[in-house]
Amino acid sequence: MIKVLHFFKTYYPDTMGGVEQFIFQLARGCNRNGIESMVLSLSEHADDHVMQMDRHLACRAKTDFQIASTPFSVSCFSKFAALAAEADIIHYHFPWPFMDVVHFATGVKKPTVVSYHSDIIRQKNLLRLYKPLQRRFLSSVDRIVATSPNYFATSDVLSEFKSKVSVIPIGLDKTSYPLPAAERLDHWQTQFKGRFYLFIGVLRYYKGLHILIEAAKGSDYPIVIVGAGPIEAELKTQAAALGLKNIHFLGLLHDEDKVALLALCYGVLFPSHLRSEAFGISLLEGAMFGKPMISSEIGTGTTYINIADETGLVVPPGDPAALRQAMQYLWEHPQQAAEMGKKAGERYWHYFTADKMVDSYTRLYQELV
Repeated sequence: MIKVLHFFKTYYPDTMGGVEQFIFQLARGCNRNGIESMVLSLSEHADDHVMQMDRHLACRAKTDFQIASTPFSVSCFSKFAALAAEADIIHYHFPWPFMDVVHFATGVKKPTVVSYHSDIIRQKNLLRLYKPLQRRFLSSVDRIVATSPNYFATSDVLSEFKSKVSVIPIGLDKTSYPLPAAERLDHWQTQFKGRFYLFIGVLRYYKGLHILIEAAKGSDYPIVIVGAGPIEAELKTQAAALGLKNIHFLGLLHDEDKVALLALCYGVLFPSHLRSEAFGISLLEGAMFGKPMISSEIGTGTTYINIADETGLVVPPGDPAALRQAMQYLWEHPQQAAEMGKKAGERYWHYFTADKMVDSYTRLYQELV
């Protein structure tokens, strides 16, 4: 039995982002290969209880303060050290500068893996201060995993450490998603009669939703936005100022409702325009449900999932006119859209199942142990 300690700034049930979903799928799936996983995260609601998740465990240290979206915790040092002592492998999830500090302060002597989820894009001034620590941290770990060949090829940081980088795409287990009841399907089908486009995700600056709203001008096809986040209010203000009646903000929904909307939607929109979007879990969910996709070319995993003119359409980032044209094309060509959705589903089963991801990480863990 190999014991793995995952360390990331947030986790279920506090937050529901893409990295959290990745850790959940990996920890859950590795259990079948005899790997025991514990997830340590920070939370404002921390207590001393170990939570039983699906086939793995999770615990939380108390968040004391935040700087530039980075949570810090005093109690985390001792909690991490105790859990690391019991683990065979430490699995870090980058970026999170506080994690680097904890790594060095606790003197980790176990094999270490870093899943490299994203370059640091927005905090350029802070990055200049952090860069020496970042370089020292990545130099100190045993292996770094990029989530797509696209990101590995375009990241200046990863190019510095290419001798220790492996590429393992993120995978999802479709059976871990709930089957929506007929009444939930009927509810949403009634709510949005006929076809509609769907976006799912945290409403953050790099998701390109302001571009999507601009692109929706002059159209009448329904666009459903599922999720909440820091820019939700300004997006609603933008849509109202443009007088758009076809944009529907649904906020956070239960997984059953999310799956119902994925099953019913005509296509999945993913307008992220910055490299902060390193992969795109909800884009992959669209492929998993056999939907045609529209995304932007930003040199990341989004165009490893969505192959232009094969599984969907790919447009230049930050271009509302191009996005509008892509939506219009799919809307007016249902046969081509259906064929793209079919190929998206086939690509998911070939490259992006949780089993493929889990087996690759299992081999990596076994090599390190």
